Amino acid sequence: MALFTLRLSIFSFLLLLTPFVQAQQQNQLAKPQTVADAPPLTLQDAIRLGLEHNYSIRLSQTDQEIARNNVTRGNAGQLPIVDASFTRTYNLNYSRQQTGDNAPSVVRGGRSNALVGNAGVTWTIFDGFGMFIAYDRLRALEQSQQHLTRATVEETVEDISNAYYDVVRQSGKIKSLEEALLIGQQRIDLTQAQVDVGVSAKVEVLTARVDFNADRSLLIQQQELLTTAKINLNNLLGRTATTDFSPADSIVVERTLNQESILQDIAARNPRLQQARVGVQVANYDRRLIRANRFPQLDLNGNYGINRNINNNAIVITRTNNTITTSVTTNTNRIYGPNYGFTIGLPVFNGFNNRRLEQNARVVEAQSQLLLEQTNLNLSTEAAQAFAQYQNRLQLLQLEEDNITLARQNVAIALERYRLGLLTPLVLREAQLSQIAAATRLLDIRFQAKQAELALRRLSGTLVQESATQQP
Repeated sequence: MALFTLRLSIFSFLLLLTPFVQAQQQNQLAKPQTVADAPPLTLQDAIRLGLEHNYSIRLSQTDQEIARNNVTRGNAGQLPIVDASFTRTYNLNYSRQQTGDNAPSVVRGGRSNALVGNAGVTWTIFDGFGMFIAYDRLRALEQSQQHLTRATVEETVEDISNAYYDVVRQSGKIKSLEEALLIGQQRIDLTQAQVDVGVSAKVEVLTARVDFNADRSLLIQQQELLTTAKINLNNLLGRTATTDFSPADSIVVERTLNQESILQDIAARNPRLQQARVGVQVANYDRRLIRANRFPQLDLNGNYGINRNINNNAIVITRTNNTITTSVTTNTNRIYGPNYGFTIGLPVFNGFNNRRLEQNARVVEAQSQLLLEQTNLNLSTEAAQAFAQYQNRLQLLQLEEDNITLARQNVAIALERYRLGLLTPLVLREAQLSQIAAATRLLDIRFQAKQAELALRRLSGTLVQESATQQP
């Protein structure tokens, strides 16, 4: 009886000592998992870095700059073309000239030089309004590239946001596993205390340690997933893959998105849809440009030229009283002055190629209209799928938020009952695994709900504005 009382007293002392041991173990487990000097990174800062350094965005911006540079009236053919040329030549010749039976006249090393200069201008006055159509087409191409750049920016911002929230998700899973390790350590301590007072077998301690090591293995694997998620985000931000950081924002899901307003925003603001609409305009301009080739073209021409030729060894033949004499002299010729006029080109027949090109242009125009309709249908389908997933994930999110509270309460009760010796280790382990699974499901569902929300905002063309105004 006295021995039993002594064991009960020791066991009660260990129970009182457990909170102190728990605090000690919490500090020991927390230290290895803390990343030293990892600077915090907010989603807003991540998006800012991505907009500045992401290679897809930068390449798209250079394409937009090229399209903007191409929008000039000169590129459309509305301005005159001015050409100038200058030529200077020097000659060293051997000349031999003979008239009849007379002795030939020979000049060795004869020198001459020529100067030719010319400046001309050509200005197309009328070409079937093709130059004006070409200018409108260049402006449409610039708008198309602007929409493409905006689409690239929004899609990249979505990728950056998803990658950032994935880091948040993986970090949350690490915290969940760390909590599991704390509970596992408490289980080991309690079981060891029971073994020490003789109320439990050593196999229970070994089982507790095996379960603890299994949770540590999961934690190590989860740390690898977190590292991979950080590398993926760093790649999207255009910086070194090994750059370390800690996410400063949490996953907050907007729960008030409306499908009707999203569809209206898609029709009015989606850059891919707007690009397809501009594509129809470009195809129309291409067809009209081909049709302009059927009209005559009127060009104004102006030219100013100078031509000077100096021959220092020109042979001059003179006849006097039936006597022919030759002499060498210098001969200079100069021709200069302006000339002007106009040219009318009238297409008559080119093997029906204009008709063929115009027919093909009509087909391309019809194709662009079909592409517009297909883009509109695809966007509507994608929006419907994303909204259905969004609603489903919101319901699951609410369920898992309630479930994690119950799971934590269940673990707390199970742990307390285990301390009192009213619960088996197997039941405690099952409660612990249920909490880990519930926490994992909650993080995954929250991440998936945020993905659906981001997809809807990207489709509606509001993601970039929302991201730019989001506060950390």
